[in-house]
Amino acid sequence: MVAADPRPGAALEQVLAAPGRAERLTHVEHVPPRPARHAPWPAWAEPALVEGLRSRGVERPWSHQVAAADLARAGRHVVLATGTASGKSLGYLLPAATAVAEGAGAPSGRGATVLYLSPTKALAQDQLRVLRGLDVPGLRPAAYDGDTPPDEREWVRAHATWVLTNPDMLHRSVLPGHARWSSFLRALRYVVVDEVHGYRGVFGSHVAQVLRRLRRVCARYGADPVVVLASATVADPAASAGRLTGLPVEAVTDDGSPRGGTAFALWEPPLAPHGGEGGAPVRRTTTAEAADLLADLVVAGTRTLAFVRSRRGAEAVAMTARRLLEDVDPSLPGRVAAYRGGYLPEERRALEAALQRGDLLGVATTNALELGLDVSGLDAVLLAGWPGTRASLWQQAGRAGRAGQQALAVLIGREDPLDTYLVHHPEAVFGRPVEATVLDPDNPYVLAPHLCAAAAELPLREEDLPLFGPAAPAVLDALVAGGRLRRRPGGWYWTRRERACDLADLRGTGGPPVRLCEPGTGRMLGTVDAGASHSTVHEGAVYVHQGETWLVRSLDLEDHVALLERAEPDHTTTAREVTDIRVLGTSATVPWGRARLSFGSVEVTHQVVAYLRRRVLTGEVLGEVPLDLPPRHLRTRAVWWTVDEDQLAEAGLAPGDVAGAAHAAEHASIGLLPLVATCDRWDVGGVSTPLHEDTGRATVFVYDGHPGGAGFAERGFAAAQEWLRATRDVIRSCGCEAGCPSCVQSPKCGNGNEPLDKAGAVRLLDVLLAGAAHGAGDQGADEPGRAAQERVAQERVAAGRAAAERAAAERPAAERAAAEQEAVAAQHRAERDAGHRPARARATTEPGSRPAGATEADTSTEPSGRTEQRAS
Repeated sequence: MVAADPRPGAALEQVLAAPGRAERLTHVEHVPPRPARHAPWPAWAEPALVEGLRSRGVERPWSHQVAAADLARAGRHVVLATGTASGKSLGYLLPAATAVAEGAGAPSGRGATVLYLSPTKALAQDQLRVLRGLDVPGLRPAAYDGDTPPDEREWVRAHATWVLTNPDMLHRSVLPGHARWSSFLRALRYVVVDEVHGYRGVFGSHVAQVLRRLRRVCARYGADPVVVLASATVADPAASAGRLTGLPVEAVTDDGSPRGGTAFALWEPPLAPHGGEGGAPVRRTTTAEAADLLADLVVAGTRTLAFVRSRRGAEAVAMTARRLLEDVDPSLPGRVAAYRGGYLPEERRALEAALQRGDLLGVATTNALELGLDVSGLDAVLLAGWPGTRASLWQQAGRAGRAGQQALAVLIGREDPLDTYLVHHPEAVFGRPVEATVLDPDNPYVLAPHLCAAAAELPLREEDLPLFGPAAPAVLDALVAGGRLRRRPGGWYWTRRERACDLADLRGTGGPPVRLCEPGTGRMLGTVDAGASHSTVHEGAVYVHQGETWLVRSLDLEDHVALLERAEPDHTTTAREVTDIRVLGTSATVPWGRARLSFGSVEVTHQVVAYLRRRVLTGEVLGEVPLDLPPRHLRTRAVWWTVDEDQLAEAGLAPGDVAGAAHAAEHASIGLLPLVATCDRWDVGGVSTPLHEDTGRATVFVYDGHPGGAGFAERGFAAAQEWLRATRDVIRSCGCEAGCPSCVQSPKCGNGNEPLDKAGAVRLLDVLLAGAAHGAGDQGADEPGRAAQERVAQERVAAGRAAAERAAAERPAAERAAAEQEAVAAQHRAERDAGHRPARARATTEPGSRPAGATEADTSTEPSGRTEQRAS
C-alpha cells in the first residue's frame, strides 16, 4: 500500500496523475492555514473537568471556546458559530459539566441536569463517548433515542444528569411524557442545541416549535434553562438562533482554532462516449467520477470521505470503488464502505466505529456524516455535486484536515445548470459569504400541530400564546373550528384519544418509514422514508444495500412493508412521475411590462406512473414499465411568471414551440434558484405550460416541495431579476447546440426531458426580462401593491374564519385529518394570500404525458433542513 504523502497538495497530485485528469480541473483555490489563539481556563471551571480534558490532550482552550463558556456561565443564551473542527463542544461542555458537578451534592443527586439535542444519532453517540471518558462528579451521561431499550429508558429518566437525544424524541416521547421526566426537567440548567445550521427550512421551523414547547414545560416545573447553540459559520448567527429558540441570543464568531491549509478543487467530469436522451451530449456521471477518485485516493492510502447526494448514489459510489479496487489489491475493497440513513442500528454503530479506528480508508456517505462526528486523520473530501448551501460546502470540506493537517477538497460538478455554473465561476463559490438560515416558525402548517401537541402536554392559556408567535391566535381559532381543540374558560384543550404529537412530521418523511424485508426469512434490511417509497421501492425497483443488489417484489403502502429478493439484474430503475398544479391564492403580483410575476399558494399533485429500466454500464433505456400507485397532494407556496401571446410572438415562438421553451426555462430556473435562496433543486419543483387555465397564459411555476411552503419560492420572487437573469445567462453560455444536462435538461424530469427548446428558452426569458426593466425591482411589490395585498389579506382572514366555522358545523368533530387540515389550510390562505378563486389546472390523463405542457417532477424526497439519516 502506498503511504499517504503529507506534503501540501500531494493528494491533488495523486488524483491528477491519471491520463486526462488535468483537463477536468477547472480551478484550484488554496485556503491558507490559520494559527491558534488560546485563552486560559476559566477560574470557575470544575477542576476534575479541566484535568480530564488536559489528560485528553487539551492543554489550553481556544479563545472562542472560553468566550462562549463565559457567556453561558453568566446565564446568557449564546450561539458559538465557528468553522468545522473548531472544538465548539468545549464551549458548552465547560459550563454545563461544571453545573452538573456543582449539583452532585443535592439530596436527589441531580442538582443540575443537561439536555443535549443533535440532529443525528451518530453525533449523539460521538458526544456520549467523550462524556463517558470524563471523570466529573455527578456526570452520568446517557443516550435517549429510538434505539434505547425500554429498561434503559427508565434508568435515564430516573438517574441520568446529561441526556443526549434528538428533536424527534423530544417531540414524540419526552414532552408528551413530561410527568415521567419531572425530576430531570425540574433541575434542567442547560439545553445544548448542536449543529443548528442544519435546522433550516421546514425542519428548522418544526424544531423551533419543539423548543418553544420545551421552554413552556420547563416553566411548569420551575426551570429556566440557558440555551447554548453550536453552529457552523452562517450569516447572522445570533438572529438565526433567535428565530430558532424565540430567545435573545448572543453570538461568538471569532474563531481561535488552528487550521491547516486546504487545496479546494473544482472539477468537471468529461463528456461520455455515448449520448443521452435525443442524442444530446452528456458528461460522465458524478457517481462514476467520484468512485474513480475515491478508489485512487484509497490506493494511495489517503483517508477520504465522499459526500453523495442520495442513498442510492452513496451505495453506487462505494460499490463501484470496491470493484475498481479488486483489480489493484484484494485487501482494499474491504476498507471501503457506504454510510447512510436506513441502516439498522447495529450496522450503523459498526461503521462509525470502523471509521473512527481508521479501519476504513474510504467512505461514501450522504449528509448523515456532514455533522460533527469526530473523525480524526481524514486527508480528503470529495463532494459529488453542490451540497445546496455554502455552509454545507464548508462543513463537508472541513471534515478533512482536522488537527491542523493539510487537506484536499474536490467539488465534482453534476450535470445540471447550477453545478455547471459553479465549477466555471469560482467567484460564486469562494467569493461570497455563507447564507442565512431560513426558517419560519409562524408557518401555520407547522404551528398548528405543535399547538395541538402543546395543549395535550398542558392546557394552553392566554399567557402562553406570545411564546408561539403572532400567528398563534388565528391558528387556534381554525383548530377549534376544525374540531382539533376545544376552547374552555381555562384555555384550549386537546380532547382526542390519538396522540397529538403524531400530527407533526418533523422531517417531512410523509408517515411511518417503510420496512424493507426479505420474504421467507422475514429479515429486515433497513427502512425507507414513506415520502420516498413510491419512487425508490416500488414493485420492480432495483435497490442497493452495502454493495448487494435487491429487487423489490411488492410494496404494501397500508402495512408500510416492501418485500425484496437478492438479484443481479443488468439494469437500474428510475421512477417516472407526473405533476399537476392549481392556483389557490395569489399573495402578490408585480407587472413586468405585459408579463406578470406572482407569488402565492398552490396545490400540487404528484403520481409515480412508471419506471424506466436502464442498462447498468451505459445508461441506455431498455424500456418503461407502468405502475399503479395513488397520487399524493401537496399544498404549498410558489412563484410563477406569465407572458401573453404578443410577447410569445415577439420571442419568435410559434404555438407549437412554446411548450419546449417554457419547459427548458423551468428546468434551468429550478437549477439556479439556489443562487438566491437557501435550498437546492431537490427542495423545489416546477411545472410549465403553454396555457394554464388559472392564469390564461403561458406560465412557469416553481414551488416549495414542503407543505405550507418553506420560503424558497418567496426568496425567488423577491430576487427574481437576479435569479432569472442568471438562468438566461447559463442557458445562453452553454456550448451545446440544442440543450444538455448542463443547461436545460433535468435529471429528474417527469417527462423524459421532452420537449425542450434551448434557443426558445433564451428568447422567452429575454422578453420576460425586458419587461422587468420597466417594472418593480427585486424587492418585490411596491408600496401601493403592499397596501392592496394587506387589504385583500384582511378580507381573506374573515373568509378563512367563516370557512373554518362552516367546516366545524358541517362535519362531526371525530372526523379525521382531511377536513381539519382543510380548516388550517383555509386559515393559512386567509392570513397570507390575496384573493384568487381556486381553479383547476389541466390534469394528467395519460401515464408519462405532460399535463397541459411540460412538468418537472423535481420535488425533494429529502426536505430542507433534515439530515439524510432519521434521528429517532
